[in-house]
Amino acid sequence: MGKQYNKVQKRRRRKQYFKRKQEQLKTSIALKKSSGGKSAPAKKAAKKAAAKKTAKKTAKKTAKTAAKKATKKVAKKAAKKAAKKTAKKAAPEAVEEKPAAEAASGKEPSSPEEPPAAG
Repeated sequence: MGKQYNKVQKRRRRKQYFKRKQEQLKTSIALKKSSGGKSAPAKKAAKKAAAKKTAKKTAKKTAKTAAKKATKKVAKKAAKKAAKKTAKKAAPEAVEEKPAAEAASGKEPSSPEEPPAAG
């Protein structure tokens, strides 16, 4: 019977040993989760890298849109200047044509600022 008793003791010790090991694992896992563990800095670094990439992409997009807007503004200003130049050129020609038309019809050009002289 001695041999059988030794086997029973060994089994008990072994069960207790496994219980202790499982508890140690559970506590170490809980500590890693609460303190962050070794993988937390790696995760933080990965997040920072991803944030930098997205920041670079958004910066590039904003730069492109700003450049497009600037070119559009420059084009609009150039178009306005060209329109003003053509309007100025057309305006003096129209003014010059009016007196010639009035002279042909036999009327004298009258200025609206001077009232007609009463006799």
